[in-house]
Amino acid sequence: MSLEFVLRLIGMVVLAVGGVYLGAALSTAADMPTDLWAVVFALVGALVGLIGTPFFTTRPARVLRRQIMQLPASALLAGMTGLVVGLIVAGLLSFPMSLLPRPFGQVLPMVGAVVFAWLGISIFVMRQRDIFSLFRGRLSSRLAAEGAGTTNEGRSVLIDTSVIIDGRIADISHTGFISGTILVPKFVLNELQHIADSPDALRRNRGRRGLEVLNRLTKEATVPVRFTDMDVPGVREVDDKLVILAKQLNCAVITNDYNLNHVAQLQGVTVLNINELANAVKAVFLHGEALVVKIIQEGREVGQGVGYLDDGTMVVVDDGRSRISEEVSVIVTKVLQTTAGRMIFAKLESNHNHR
Repeated sequence: MSLEFVLRLIGMVVLAVGGVYLGAALSTAADMPTDLWAVVFALVGALVGLIGTPFFTTRPARVLRRQIMQLPASALLAGMTGLVVGLIVAGLLSFPMSLLPRPFGQVLPMVGAVVFAWLGISIFVMRQRDIFSLFRGRLSSRLAAEGAGTTNEGRSVLIDTSVIIDGRIADISHTGFISGTILVPKFVLNELQHIADSPDALRRNRGRRGLEVLNRLTKEATVPVRFTDMDVPGVREVDDKLVILAKQLNCAVITNDYNLNHVAQLQGVTVLNINELANAVKAVFLHGEALVVKIIQEGREVGQGVGYLDDGTMVVVDDGRSRISEEVSVIVTKVLQTTAGRMIFAKLESNHNHR
């Protein structure tokens, strides 16, 4: 016997009894037969209770339960804390408000409790990130002052579809640079599956590569990889969902998508860009340093040759056109950082020594 059926029976009995009393009262007031009106209202009350009870008992409870399950734990904690703080403030103000003349003295304490409870929940939920960061900072400072060692397990991170298809996230996670749990939302996985089922051969191959990377990530990552059903109702774009979910969970987003990077930063979300990481870990060369590079093609200017280092850095060599397909020793003359990456300008070491 289900809970909904039991509640239907209870509602039917309660409204039927209420219908009897209502029918008796109306029949007395209208000077009509009591039994007839009592029976009619009892049947109507029983029918309404049998049909309508779930609509104001179990079904609202199910909707509320689904909403609570989708909320992050930080938002729930912030909401409960705000509720307690709001009720405390309302309790402190209830006594002076109760001394006001009627009807204000009887109404304002209850109104104040509702208003301050709502304000407390709203403020703490909207500013949960700042509040929790403040408490974390104070706790860390206190532990450091007492000489206690603090452990940093790291925050969770969300990954988007472009990072999964890119594939480098598997190598990065295997090295241990990511310290928090890697979260893969269901809507990201659905987008990846949609790309893998695309009729276009290139998109299909990219999607399948992403699924392979995701499978490798779950097996080889040094941190937990968790798939979550959390969603953002009312939002269709995957990038928008990622940004909103990251704000709710107070976590970072790993991406190499230029637009998502800027949108997330504008909304105060921490972004870990793999392309920026790749540029940051490239070898640093100073003016006058020597290196060996294989020239593989001509440059844009007359006589230039172009080669690449192991990390993909382009090296433009003056007078290197005649040495294509050869490994040569060069001297760095200038290092240029562009939006596309780092470029090194150099000259042949033999020409440098000759001068």
